[in-house]
Amino acid sequence: QVQLVESGGGLVQPGGSLRLSCAASGSIFRIYVMGWYRQPPGKQRELVATITNDGSTNYADSAKGRFAISRDNAKNTVYLQMSSRKPEDTAVYYCSADLLLMAVPRRSDYWGQGTQVTVSS
Repeated sequence: QVQLVESGGGLVQPGGSLRLSCAASGSIFRIYVMGWYRQPPGKQRELVATITNDGSTNYADSAKGRFAISRDNAKNTVYLQMSSRKPEDTAVYYCSADLLLMAVPRRSDYWGQGTQVTVSS
C-alpha cells in the first residue's frame, strides 16, 4: 500500500508565497516521476509541474517563472514553492507519483488526497 500525503495548503493573499509538500510512504522500490496537478473550481484537473528522479523538470505555462518544483529522493518527498500567487491559482492541488512497488513489477501512478489552496485578499 502506498500513501501520498500533501501538506502546506491554505489561504494566501495575492502576490504571496506558499510551499506545498508531499511525502510518499509504503513498500516503494523506486519513484520515477513526481508531480503536482491542480483542479480549479468547476474545471478539470491540470498539470502544474513534474520532476524526474534525476531532477529534470517540466512546467505548465501558467507555472513557469512563478512556481518551483523540487524533490528529496531520500525522503520520497516532492515540494512546490509557489510565488506571486494570483486568484486564478485557487484550486485543489494534488500530488502524484509514478513508482514501482517492491512486490509488484509494474510501474503505477498514485495520487494524494489533495490540499486546498485559496488565493484571496
